[in-house]
Amino acid sequence: MRRRSAAGARTVYKLCSLLLQYPDDELRAAAGELREAVRGLPRSRAAQALDEFMEWWTACDPLALEEHYVQSFDLDKRSGLYLTFYAKGDKRERGMALVRLKQMYRACGLPLEGTELPDYLPVMLEFAAAAPEGRGELVLHEHRAALELVRLSLHDHQDPYARLLDAVCLTLGEASATDLASVRRLIGDGPPQELVGLEPFAPPDVMPELEARR
Repeated sequence: MRRRSAAGARTVYKLCSLLLQYPDDELRAAAGELREAVRGLPRSRAAQALDEFMEWWTACDPLALEEHYVQSFDLDKRSGLYLTFYAKGDKRERGMALVRLKQMYRACGLPLEGTELPDYLPVMLEFAAAAPEGRGELVLHEHRAALELVRLSLHDHQDPYARLLDAVCLTLGEASATDLASVRRLIGDGPPQELVGLEPFAPPDVMPELEARR
């Protein structure tokens, strides 16, 4: 049962890694395979979130989908997919965090390939899907506050992509009290300098579907 659960979690991470990437022709051409993979997941709230996202994603006009993606992740820095940015900004500390991630990937036999930064969420999820047991979840747990912050922003805009972040966070389990405190601190302290001037977050009643572990 535990092995089956771990396999399901890896599939969720892999699917979210793919679906959080730019919806180009190649990705959209795989829509049928992606939907079948979602339907093959064990029944869970994470699987339901993925299924709801796929309903919207497959029905969306290709050009509208591309424009929506750019608006959601490229033009709105409050929901960008580079997770170390939220706590570190573009400071020297962020560079150190990126180096640490690269070293962790390499130590697990999964060196970073391509041009993306190691804190790009699809890259982190791809690592979580392929890494030795527990290593992938460790990386995601370390960046749980940033994950929740992006999720809140997407929910605030009623963005369907929020369902992918829901699926990831549901698979990881409940956020700890420390994670939630970190999210509140990031919201309360304000964004890094690059975000000054943007409207503040307006999260629904602290956290959607989240309670601290007791």
